[in-house]
Amino acid sequence: MPLPFLTADGVSDVDDDGDGDEILAHADQDRWRRPYRPGPWRVGIGALLLLLSAFMLLATMIVAFAGGWGGALVCLIAALAVVGSAVQTLRVGVWVSPAGLRRVGFFVTRTTSWSEIGELRTVQQPVRWLGLPRTVQGQALTMGAPDGAEAPVLLTDHNADFLSRTEAFDRAADTVGAWADEYRPVAA
Repeated sequence: MPLPFLTADGVSDVDDDGDGDEILAHADQDRWRRPYRPGPWRVGIGALLLLLSAFMLLATMIVAFAGGWGGALVCLIAALAVVGSAVQTLRVGVWVSPAGLRRVGFFVTRTTSWSEIGELRTVQQPVRWLGLPRTVQGQALTMGAPDGAEAPVLLTDHNADFLSRTEAFDRAADTVGAWADEYRPVAA
């Protein structure tokens, strides 16, 4: 009896019967998707936060077994806040869909429809290093409004996703530009 296995790219090694009824997850174009992988700095920060929350949950259990219900509740709330911070840290970035472009920040998420975007361009300018107040000279993907007003920076080559990964930044900027070219309405 042959067992079907998935390869690294998600394709089954079993021959298809060709009916085409199966819809793949990546075929759903209406979902919001990140056009690049989260960088090692972002994943590392998220992993450290999850490790910290594991210790906090262990402390919650110890305090609860000792009979300190008030302290256990405080520890549990703090641990859940750290877990939420880890998840939000991993969500931060630029997401695209046919509806538009979404900039997800740690506290604020803004969605811009493709019709409100004039042009996307990569410029050399001072950028924040890992989101900290320190700035360094780097590349930034900026979004201009159709009326010429400059919107905030979308991506930089010194953020937690692209630090020391300039090729990945270039691919991500090209991918966001391709989404804009495909879904931005053409002026008649």
